[in-house]
Amino acid sequence: MQFRLLFHTLSILTIFLGVSMLLPLCVGFIYGENDVKAFSISLLLCLLFGAILYVITRNPKKEISHKEGFAIVTLGWITVAFWGGFPYLLSGSLHSFTDAYFESVSGFTTTGSTVITNIESMSHAILIWRSFTQWLGGMGIILLSIAILPLLGVGGMQLYKAEVPGPVKDKLRPRIGETAKLLWKVYLLLTFIEFILLRVGGMSFYDAICHSFTTMATGGFSTKNISIEAFHSNYIEGVVTVFMLLAGINFALHYQALVGNIKSMIKDNEFKFYIAAIAFAIVMIFINLLSVSGYSIGDAFRYSAFQAVSIMTTTGYSSTNFENWSGFGQCFLLVLMFIGGCAGSTAGGIKVLRVVILLKLGYRELYRLIHPRAVAHIKFNNAKVPSDVVDSIWGFVFLYMLFFVIAAAIMSFLGMDLISAVSSVAASIGNIGPGLGTVGPYDNFSAIPVIGKWVLIFCMILGRLEVYTLLILFIPEFWRK
Repeated sequence: MQFRLLFHTLSILTIFLGVSMLLPLCVGFIYGENDVKAFSISLLLCLLFGAILYVITRNPKKEISHKEGFAIVTLGWITVAFWGGFPYLLSGSLHSFTDAYFESVSGFTTTGSTVITNIESMSHAILIWRSFTQWLGGMGIILLSIAILPLLGVGGMQLYKAEVPGPVKDKLRPRIGETAKLLWKVYLLLTFIEFILLRVGGMSFYDAICHSFTTMATGGFSTKNISIEAFHSNYIEGVVTVFMLLAGINFALHYQALVGNIKSMIKDNEFKFYIAAIAFAIVMIFINLLSVSGYSIGDAFRYSAFQAVSIMTTTGYSSTNFENWSGFGQCFLLVLMFIGGCAGSTAGGIKVLRVVILLKLGYRELYRLIHPRAVAHIKFNNAKVPSDVVDSIWGFVFLYMLFFVIAAAIMSFLGMDLISAVSSVAASIGNIGPGLGTVGPYDNFSAIPVIGKWVLIFCMILGRLEVYTLLILFIPEFWRK
Protein backbone atom coordinates (compact mmCIF):
# COMPACT_ATOMS: atom_id res chain seq x y z
CA MET A 1 0.00 0.00 0.00
CA GLN A 2 1.45 3.37 -1.05
CA PHE A 3 0.37 5.46 1.96
CA ARG A 4 2.14 8.56 0.63
CA LEU A 5 0.04 8.40 -2.54
CA LEU A 6 -3.11 7.70 -0.52
CA PHE A 7 -2.71 10.67 1.82
CA HIS A 8 -1.52 12.92 -1.00
CA THR A 9 -4.77 12.25 -2.85
CA LEU A 10 -6.80 12.86 0.32
CA SER A 11 -5.01 16.18 0.79
CA ILE A 12 -6.09 17.27 -2.70
CA LEU A 13 -9.69 16.25 -1.96
CA THR A 14 -9.60 18.25 1.28
CA ILE A 15 -8.31 21.36 -0.50
CA PHE A 16 -10.94 20.97 -3.21
CA LEU A 17 -13.67 20.67 -0.57
CA GLY A 18 -12.43 23.83 1.12
CA VAL A 19 -12.58 25.73 -2.18
CA SER A 20 -16.13 24.43 -2.77
CA MET A 21 -17.21 26.16 0.46
CA LEU A 22 -16.79 29.49 -1.34
CA LEU A 23 -20.30 28.99 -2.78
CA PRO A 24 -22.20 28.90 0.54
CA LEU A 25 -19.82 31.58 1.85
CA CYS A 26 -20.84 33.92 -0.99
CA VAL A 27 -24.51 33.09 -0.45
CA GLY A 28 -24.11 33.93 3.22
CA PHE A 29 -22.61 37.31 2.31
CA ILE A 30 -25.41 38.03 -0.15
CA TYR A 31 -28.11 37.33 2.43
CA GLY A 32 -26.16 38.93 5.29
CA GLU A 33 -26.24 35.79 7.44
CA ASN A 34 -24.20 34.93 10.53
CA ASP A 35 -23.15 31.57 9.08
CA VAL A 36 -20.45 33.37 7.07
CA LYS A 37 -18.12 32.92 10.04
CA ALA A 38 -18.79 29.16 10.22
CA PHE A 39 -18.02 28.66 6.55
CA SER A 40 -14.96 30.91 6.70
CA ILE A 41 -13.47 28.85 9.54
CA SER A 42 -14.39 25.55 7.85
CA LEU A 43 -12.83 26.72 4.58
CA LEU A 44 -9.60 27.81 6.29
CA LEU A 45 -9.36 24.53 8.23
CA CYS A 46 -9.74 22.51 5.03
CA LEU A 47 -7.17 24.56 3.15
CA LEU A 48 -4.69 24.59 6.05
CA PHE A 49 -4.92 20.87 6.83
CA GLY A 50 -4.99 19.95 3.14
CA ALA A 51 -1.97 22.12 2.34
CA ILE A 52 0.10 20.72 5.22
CA LEU A 53 -0.73 17.13 4.24
CA TYR A 54 -0.01 17.96 0.59
CA VAL A 55 3.48 19.25 1.41
CA ILE A 56 4.27 16.31 3.72
CA THR A 57 3.27 13.75 1.09
CA ARG A 58 4.56 15.53 -2.03
CA ASN A 59 6.14 13.62 -4.91
CA PRO A 60 4.37 10.28 -4.45
CA LYS A 61 4.62 7.45 -6.96
CA LYS A 62 2.11 7.94 -9.78
CA GLU A 63 1.08 4.34 -10.45
CA ILE A 64 -2.18 3.45 -8.71
CA SER A 65 -2.79 -0.24 -8.01
CA HIS A 66 -6.14 -1.85 -7.20
CA LYS A 67 -5.41 -1.51 -3.49
CA GLU A 68 -4.78 2.23 -3.69
CA GLY A 69 -7.87 2.59 -5.86
CA PHE A 70 -10.15 1.01 -3.27
CA ALA A 71 -8.55 2.88 -0.36
CA ILE A 72 -8.66 6.27 -2.08
CA VAL A 73 -12.32 5.89 -3.05
CA THR A 74 -13.51 4.75 0.39
CA LEU A 75 -11.36 7.01 2.55
CA GLY A 76 -12.02 9.90 0.17
CA TRP A 77 -15.76 9.67 0.79
CA ILE A 78 -15.24 9.37 4.55
CA THR A 79 -12.84 12.33 4.58
CA VAL A 80 -14.97 14.79 2.60
CA ALA A 81 -17.98 13.89 4.76
CA PHE A 82 -15.90 14.63 7.87
CA TRP A 83 -14.88 18.10 6.72
CA GLY A 84 -18.30 18.74 5.18
CA GLY A 85 -19.92 18.41 8.59
CA PHE A 86 -17.98 21.31 10.14
CA PRO A 87 -20.29 24.10 8.85
CA TYR A 88 -23.28 22.43 10.53
CA LEU A 89 -21.45 22.29 13.85
CA LEU A 90 -19.78 25.70 13.76
CA SER A 91 -22.98 27.47 12.68
CA GLY A 92 -25.01 25.85 15.44
CA SER A 93 -27.38 24.28 12.91
CA LEU A 94 -26.64 20.90 14.50
CA HIS A 95 -25.29 20.40 18.00
CA SER A 96 -23.46 17.09 17.95
CA PHE A 97 -20.70 15.60 15.82
CA THR A 98 -22.88 12.56 15.11
CA ASP A 99 -25.70 14.67 13.69
CA ALA A 100 -23.32 16.85 11.67
CA TYR A 101 -21.53 13.81 10.23
CA PHE A 102 -24.87 12.10 9.51
CA GLU A 103 -26.11 15.13 7.58
CA SER A 104 -22.83 15.45 5.69
CA VAL A 105 -22.67 11.75 4.79
CA SER A 106 -26.31 11.90 3.71
CA GLY A 107 -25.39 14.78 1.43
CA PHE A 108 -22.25 13.42 -0.20
CA THR A 109 -23.73 9.94 -0.64
CA THR A 110 -26.84 11.61 -2.16
CA THR A 111 -29.06 9.78 0.33
CA GLY A 112 -31.20 12.71 1.46
CA SER A 113 -32.01 11.52 4.99
CA THR A 114 -31.91 14.41 7.44
CA VAL A 115 -31.71 15.04 11.16
CA ILE A 116 -32.76 18.69 10.79
CA THR A 117 -36.22 19.06 12.31
CA ASN A 118 -37.14 22.41 10.71
CA ILE A 119 -35.44 22.81 7.34
CA GLU A 120 -37.02 26.17 6.56
CA SER A 121 -35.47 27.69 9.70
CA MET A 122 -31.96 27.05 8.34
CA SER A 123 -29.93 29.80 6.69
CA HIS A 124 -29.61 30.11 2.92
CA ALA A 125 -25.90 29.28 3.23
CA ILE A 126 -26.53 26.02 5.09
CA LEU A 127 -29.30 24.92 2.73
CA ILE A 128 -27.28 25.56 -0.41
CA TRP A 129 -24.35 23.73 1.19
CA ARG A 130 -26.61 20.70 1.78
CA SER A 131 -27.69 20.80 -1.86
CA PHE A 132 -24.18 21.40 -3.18
CA THR A 133 -22.75 18.44 -1.26
CA GLN A 134 -25.29 16.22 -3.01
CA TRP A 135 -24.42 17.66 -6.40
CA LEU A 136 -20.72 17.05 -5.80
CA GLY A 137 -21.42 13.55 -4.50
CA GLY A 138 -23.60 12.80 -7.51
CA MET A 139 -20.83 13.61 -9.94
CA GLY A 140 -18.44 11.66 -7.76
CA ILE A 141 -20.50 8.48 -7.92
CA ILE A 142 -20.82 8.77 -11.73
CA LEU A 143 -17.04 8.90 -12.05
CA LEU A 144 -16.69 6.12 -9.50
CA SER A 145 -19.12 3.76 -11.21
CA ILE A 146 -18.10 4.49 -14.81
CA ALA A 147 -14.40 5.29 -14.61
CA ILE A 148 -13.07 3.41 -11.58
CA LEU A 149 -15.23 0.46 -10.48
CA PRO A 150 -15.19 -1.21 -13.93
CA LEU A 151 -11.40 -1.20 -13.82
CA LEU A 152 -11.36 -2.66 -10.32
CA GLY A 153 -13.79 -5.43 -11.29
CA VAL A 154 -16.49 -4.51 -8.78
CA GLY A 155 -19.96 -6.01 -8.87
CA GLY A 156 -20.51 -6.44 -12.58
CA MET A 157 -19.71 -2.85 -13.46
CA GLN A 158 -17.05 -4.07 -15.87
CA LEU A 159 -19.87 -4.78 -18.32
CA TYR A 160 -19.61 -1.12 -19.26
CA LYS A 161 -15.92 -1.18 -20.18
CA ALA A 162 -16.69 -1.08 -23.89
CA GLU A 163 -19.35 1.61 -23.57
CA VAL A 164 -17.55 4.12 -21.40
CA PRO A 165 -16.52 7.19 -23.43
CA GLY A 166 -13.08 7.37 -21.86
CA PRO A 167 -10.77 5.17 -19.82
CA VAL A 168 -8.97 2.13 -21.10
CA LYS A 169 -9.29 -1.23 -19.40
CA ASP A 170 -5.96 -1.80 -17.73
CA LYS A 171 -4.87 1.46 -16.08
CA LEU A 172 -6.56 3.96 -13.83
CA ARG A 173 -4.78 7.09 -15.00
CA PRO A 174 -4.50 7.52 -18.79
CA ARG A 175 -7.95 8.74 -19.87
CA ILE A 176 -9.95 9.23 -16.69
CA GLY A 177 -9.33 12.97 -17.04
CA GLU A 178 -10.92 12.87 -20.47
CA THR A 179 -13.84 10.83 -19.18
CA ALA A 180 -14.36 13.22 -16.27
CA LYS A 181 -14.55 16.23 -18.60
CA LEU A 182 -17.14 14.55 -20.82
CA LEU A 183 -19.29 13.48 -17.89
CA TRP A 184 -19.01 16.87 -16.20
CA LYS A 185 -20.29 18.51 -19.39
CA VAL A 186 -23.33 16.23 -19.51
CA TYR A 187 -23.97 16.72 -15.79
CA LEU A 188 -23.64 20.50 -16.00
CA LEU A 189 -25.83 20.71 -19.10
CA LEU A 190 -28.71 18.75 -17.57
CA THR A 191 -28.43 20.71 -14.32
CA PHE A 192 -28.55 24.01 -16.19
CA ILE A 193 -31.53 22.99 -18.34
CA GLU A 194 -33.50 21.94 -15.25
CA PHE A 195 -32.61 25.23 -13.53
CA ILE A 196 -33.99 27.22 -16.48
CA LEU A 197 -37.18 25.16 -16.61
CA LEU A 198 -37.77 25.54 -12.87
CA ARG A 199 -37.30 29.29 -13.15
CA VAL A 200 -39.83 29.37 -15.99
CA GLY A 201 -42.25 27.59 -13.65
CA GLY A 202 -42.00 30.37 -11.08
CA MET A 203 -39.48 28.86 -8.66
CA SER A 204 -37.14 31.44 -7.12
CA PHE A 205 -33.54 31.70 -8.35
CA TYR A 206 -32.25 30.27 -5.07
CA ASP A 207 -34.73 27.38 -4.85
CA ALA A 208 -34.19 26.52 -8.52
CA ILE A 209 -30.43 26.19 -7.98
CA CYS A 210 -30.84 24.04 -4.87
CA HIS A 211 -33.39 21.71 -6.43
CA SER A 212 -31.46 21.41 -9.69
CA PHE A 213 -28.42 20.34 -7.66
CA THR A 214 -30.33 17.71 -5.71
CA THR A 215 -32.45 16.41 -8.59
CA MET A 216 -29.54 15.62 -10.90
CA ALA A 217 -27.70 14.04 -7.97
CA THR A 218 -30.85 12.01 -7.13
CA GLY A 219 -30.24 13.32 -3.63
CA GLY A 220 -33.59 14.75 -2.61
CA PHE A 221 -32.54 17.47 -0.16
CA SER A 222 -35.07 20.28 -0.43
CA THR A 223 -35.29 23.80 0.95
CA LYS A 224 -38.82 23.04 2.18
CA ASN A 225 -40.04 20.89 5.06
CA ILE A 226 -42.53 19.03 2.85
CA SER A 227 -40.26 18.86 -0.19
CA ILE A 228 -41.67 19.50 -3.69
CA GLU A 229 -45.24 19.44 -2.37
CA ALA A 230 -44.60 22.90 -0.87
CA PHE A 231 -44.59 24.53 -4.33
CA HIS A 232 -48.14 23.40 -5.22
CA SER A 233 -47.28 23.30 -8.91
CA ASN A 234 -48.08 20.55 -11.40
CA TYR A 235 -45.53 22.08 -13.78
CA ILE A 236 -42.68 21.95 -11.23
CA GLU A 237 -43.59 18.38 -10.30
CA GLY A 238 -43.54 17.46 -13.99
CA VAL A 239 -40.12 19.03 -14.60
CA VAL A 240 -38.62 17.40 -11.51
CA THR A 241 -40.11 14.03 -12.49
CA VAL A 242 -38.52 14.18 -15.96
CA PHE A 243 -35.09 15.12 -14.62
CA MET A 244 -35.19 12.51 -11.86
CA LEU A 245 -35.92 9.99 -14.62
CA LEU A 246 -32.94 11.29 -16.64
CA ALA A 247 -30.64 11.25 -13.62
CA GLY A 248 -31.42 7.56 -13.07
CA ILE A 249 -30.07 6.64 -16.53
CA ASN A 250 -26.45 5.62 -17.16
CA PHE A 251 -24.60 8.85 -17.98
CA ALA A 252 -22.52 7.06 -20.59
CA LEU A 253 -25.79 6.62 -22.51
CA HIS A 254 -26.59 10.31 -22.07
CA TYR A 255 -23.24 11.10 -23.64
CA GLN A 256 -23.89 8.75 -26.54
CA ALA A 257 -27.32 10.31 -27.11
CA LEU A 258 -25.90 13.85 -27.05
CA VAL A 259 -23.34 13.00 -29.74
CA GLY A 260 -26.11 11.60 -31.93
CA ASN A 261 -25.98 7.91 -31.08
CA ILE A 262 -29.53 7.67 -29.71
CA LYS A 263 -29.78 4.03 -30.83
CA SER A 264 -27.29 3.02 -28.14
CA MET A 265 -29.78 4.13 -25.50
CA ILE A 266 -32.79 2.56 -27.17
CA LYS A 267 -31.02 -0.79 -27.65
CA ASP A 268 -29.63 -0.93 -24.10
CA ASN A 269 -31.24 -3.75 -22.10
CA GLU A 270 -30.85 -1.98 -18.79
CA PHE A 271 -32.45 1.22 -20.07
CA LYS A 272 -35.42 -0.67 -21.51
CA PHE A 273 -35.99 -2.57 -18.25
CA TYR A 274 -35.61 0.67 -16.26
CA ILE A 275 -38.33 2.44 -18.27
CA ALA A 276 -40.57 -0.65 -18.24
CA ALA A 277 -40.23 -1.09 -14.47
CA ILE A 278 -41.08 2.54 -13.76
CA ALA A 279 -44.05 2.43 -16.17
CA PHE A 280 -45.34 -0.75 -14.52
CA ALA A 281 -44.94 0.78 -11.04
CA ILE A 282 -46.79 3.93 -12.08
CA VAL A 283 -49.70 1.93 -13.51
CA MET A 284 -50.02 -0.32 -10.45
CA ILE A 285 -49.83 2.53 -7.94
CA PHE A 286 -52.19 4.63 -10.09
CA ILE A 287 -54.82 1.87 -10.09
CA ASN A 288 -54.41 1.39 -6.34
CA LEU A 289 -54.75 5.11 -5.59
CA LEU A 290 -57.88 5.36 -7.72
CA SER A 291 -59.50 2.40 -6.03
CA VAL A 292 -58.74 3.04 -2.36
CA SER A 293 -57.49 6.61 -1.85
CA GLY A 294 -60.27 8.65 -3.42
CA TYR A 295 -57.97 10.73 -5.63
CA SER A 296 -59.15 12.14 -8.93
CA ILE A 297 -57.66 10.59 -12.09
CA GLY A 298 -55.32 13.56 -12.52
CA ASP A 299 -54.07 13.56 -8.93
CA ALA A 300 -53.70 9.77 -8.85
CA PHE A 301 -51.51 9.86 -11.96
CA ARG A 302 -49.51 12.85 -10.69
CA TYR A 303 -48.71 11.28 -7.36
CA SER A 304 -48.07 7.78 -8.68
CA ALA A 305 -45.72 9.02 -11.43
CA PHE A 306 -43.79 11.38 -9.15
CA GLN A 307 -43.35 8.98 -6.26
CA ALA A 308 -42.56 5.93 -8.41
CA VAL A 309 -39.81 7.85 -10.23
CA SER A 310 -38.58 9.53 -7.04
CA ILE A 311 -38.21 6.28 -5.11
CA MET A 312 -36.85 4.09 -7.92
CA THR A 313 -34.24 6.69 -8.86
CA THR A 314 -33.52 6.94 -5.10
CA THR A 315 -34.04 10.72 -5.16
CA GLY A 316 -36.46 10.71 -2.26
CA TYR A 317 -38.48 13.85 -3.01
CA SER A 318 -42.14 13.75 -2.03
CA SER A 319 -45.15 15.43 -3.63
CA THR A 320 -47.59 13.98 -1.09
CA ASN A 321 -47.49 12.11 2.19
CA PHE A 322 -47.34 8.54 0.85
CA GLU A 323 -47.58 7.23 4.41
CA ASN A 324 -51.32 7.78 4.00
CA TRP A 325 -51.43 5.36 1.05
CA SER A 326 -52.63 1.81 1.39
CA GLY A 327 -50.27 -1.02 2.32
CA PHE A 328 -50.08 -2.06 -1.34
CA GLY A 329 -48.81 1.34 -2.50
CA GLN A 330 -46.26 1.56 0.30
CA CYS A 331 -45.10 -2.02 -0.33
CA PHE A 332 -44.57 -1.19 -4.01
CA LEU A 333 -42.43 1.79 -3.07
CA LEU A 334 -40.39 -0.40 -0.71
CA VAL A 335 -39.66 -2.83 -3.56
CA LEU A 336 -38.56 0.06 -5.80
CA MET A 337 -36.11 1.14 -3.07
CA PHE A 338 -34.17 -2.07 -3.58
CA ILE A 339 -34.12 -1.97 -7.39
CA GLY A 340 -32.76 1.56 -7.77
CA GLY A 341 -31.62 3.22 -10.99
CA CYS A 342 -29.21 2.27 -13.76
CA ALA A 343 -25.53 1.52 -13.28
CA GLY A 344 -23.44 4.57 -14.14
CA SER A 345 -26.12 6.97 -12.92
CA THR A 346 -26.33 9.03 -9.73
CA ALA A 347 -29.02 6.67 -8.38
CA GLY A 348 -28.47 4.12 -5.62
CA GLY A 349 -30.01 0.73 -4.89
CA ILE A 350 -28.97 -2.68 -6.19
CA LYS A 351 -29.12 -1.24 -9.74
CA VAL A 352 -31.23 -2.33 -12.68
CA LEU A 353 -28.23 -3.94 -14.41
CA ARG A 354 -27.83 -6.48 -11.63
CA VAL A 355 -31.57 -7.11 -11.39
CA VAL A 356 -31.74 -7.82 -15.15
CA ILE A 357 -28.86 -10.28 -15.02
CA LEU A 358 -30.27 -12.05 -11.95
CA LEU A 359 -33.63 -12.42 -13.70
CA LYS A 360 -31.85 -13.88 -16.72
CA LEU A 361 -29.94 -16.20 -14.42
CA GLY A 362 -33.16 -17.37 -12.78
CA TYR A 363 -34.71 -18.05 -16.17
CA ARG A 364 -31.61 -19.98 -17.25
CA GLU A 365 -31.81 -22.25 -14.21
CA LEU A 366 -35.49 -23.00 -14.94
CA TYR A 367 -34.57 -23.70 -18.57
CA ARG A 368 -31.85 -26.11 -17.48
CA LEU A 369 -34.37 -28.09 -15.43
CA ILE A 370 -36.23 -28.77 -18.67
CA HIS A 371 -33.08 -29.20 -20.82
CA PRO A 372 -30.34 -30.48 -18.47
CA ARG A 373 -27.75 -30.89 -21.22
CA ALA A 374 -28.37 -27.56 -22.91
CA VAL A 375 -25.60 -24.95 -23.01
CA ALA A 376 -27.33 -21.69 -22.12
CA HIS A 377 -25.41 -18.44 -21.76
CA ILE A 378 -26.58 -15.28 -20.05
CA LYS A 379 -26.43 -12.36 -22.46
CA PHE A 380 -26.53 -8.63 -21.86
CA ASN A 381 -26.86 -6.31 -24.86
CA ASN A 382 -26.26 -9.32 -27.14
CA ALA A 383 -22.94 -10.13 -25.49
CA LYS A 384 -22.17 -13.12 -23.28
CA VAL A 385 -21.85 -12.22 -19.61
CA PRO A 386 -18.66 -13.81 -18.20
CA SER A 387 -19.14 -16.22 -15.31
CA ASP A 388 -16.92 -14.12 -13.03
CA VAL A 389 -19.24 -11.16 -13.55
CA VAL A 390 -22.26 -13.29 -12.64
CA ASP A 391 -20.42 -14.49 -9.53
CA SER A 392 -19.58 -10.92 -8.50
CA ILE A 393 -23.23 -9.90 -8.89
CA TRP A 394 -24.38 -12.85 -6.77
CA GLY A 395 -21.84 -11.84 -4.14
CA PHE A 396 -22.90 -8.22 -4.26
CA VAL A 397 -26.60 -8.98 -3.79
CA PHE A 398 -25.89 -11.47 -1.00
CA LEU A 399 -23.75 -8.96 0.93
CA TYR A 400 -26.23 -6.15 0.25
CA MET A 401 -29.12 -8.17 1.69
CA LEU A 402 -27.00 -9.58 4.54
CA PHE A 403 -26.08 -6.13 5.81
CA PHE A 404 -29.64 -4.95 5.25
CA VAL A 405 -30.95 -7.72 7.53
CA ILE A 406 -28.26 -7.16 10.18
CA ALA A 407 -28.79 -3.38 10.23
CA ALA A 408 -32.59 -3.72 10.34
CA ALA A 409 -32.26 -6.13 13.29
CA ILE A 410 -30.05 -3.62 15.13
CA MET A 411 -32.52 -0.79 14.50
CA SER A 412 -35.34 -2.96 15.83
CA PHE A 413 -33.25 -3.81 18.88
CA LEU A 414 -32.82 -0.07 19.52
CA GLY A 415 -36.59 0.30 19.88
CA MET A 416 -37.85 1.17 16.40
CA ASP A 417 -41.00 -0.50 15.14
CA LEU A 418 -40.55 -3.06 12.37
CA ILE A 419 -41.73 -0.87 9.47
CA SER A 420 -39.58 2.08 10.57
CA ALA A 421 -36.54 -0.12 11.20
CA VAL A 422 -36.74 -1.94 7.86
CA SER A 423 -37.49 1.16 5.79
CA SER A 424 -34.84 3.31 7.51
CA VAL A 425 -32.17 0.77 6.57
CA ALA A 426 -33.58 0.23 3.06
CA ALA A 427 -33.62 4.01 2.55
CA SER A 428 -30.05 4.37 3.84
CA ILE A 429 -28.34 1.46 2.09
CA GLY A 430 -30.24 2.34 -1.10
CA ASN A 431 -29.37 6.07 -0.72
CA ILE A 432 -33.02 7.10 -0.95
CA GLY A 433 -33.71 9.34 2.05
CA PRO A 434 -37.22 9.06 3.46
CA GLY A 435 -38.64 5.73 4.50
CA LEU A 436 -41.89 4.72 6.12
CA GLY A 437 -43.24 4.92 9.66
CA THR A 438 -41.32 7.30 11.92
CA VAL A 439 -38.87 8.16 9.11
CA GLY A 440 -41.51 8.95 6.47
CA PRO A 441 -41.62 11.95 4.10
CA TYR A 442 -43.06 14.27 6.76
CA ASP A 443 -40.62 13.05 9.44
CA ASN A 444 -36.85 12.91 9.91
CA PHE A 445 -34.09 10.83 11.50
CA SER A 446 -33.38 13.10 14.50
CA ALA A 447 -35.09 10.84 17.07
CA ILE A 448 -32.99 7.79 16.19
CA PRO A 449 -30.49 6.86 18.96
CA VAL A 450 -26.83 7.72 18.40
CA ILE A 451 -25.87 4.09 17.78
CA GLY A 452 -28.67 3.81 15.22
CA LYS A 453 -27.42 6.90 13.40
CA TRP A 454 -23.93 5.41 13.09
CA VAL A 455 -25.43 2.17 11.78
CA LEU A 456 -27.27 4.17 9.12
CA ILE A 457 -24.13 6.19 8.33
CA PHE A 458 -22.33 2.91 7.66
CA CYS A 459 -25.25 1.77 5.49
CA MET A 460 -25.23 4.99 3.46
CA ILE A 461 -21.52 4.70 2.70
CA LEU A 462 -21.80 0.93 2.08
CA GLY A 463 -24.60 1.40 -0.44
CA ARG A 464 -22.99 4.36 -2.16
CA LEU A 465 -19.65 2.61 -2.62
CA GLU A 466 -21.20 -0.53 -4.12
CA VAL A 467 -20.57 -2.68 -1.00
CA TYR A 468 -17.29 -4.31 -2.12
CA THR A 469 -15.35 -1.04 -2.19
CA LEU A 470 -15.94 -0.46 1.53
CA LEU A 471 -15.90 -4.02 2.84
CA ILE A 472 -12.61 -4.94 1.18
CA LEU A 473 -10.83 -2.56 3.55
CA PHE A 474 -11.82 -4.86 6.43
CA ILE A 475 -10.08 -7.88 4.88
CA PRO A 476 -6.67 -8.45 6.58
CA GLU A 477 -5.10 -9.55 3.28
CA PHE A 478 -5.86 -6.13 1.81
CA TRP A 479 -3.21 -4.49 4.02
CA ARG A 480 -0.55 -7.12 3.52
CA LYS A 481 2.18 -6.87 0.93
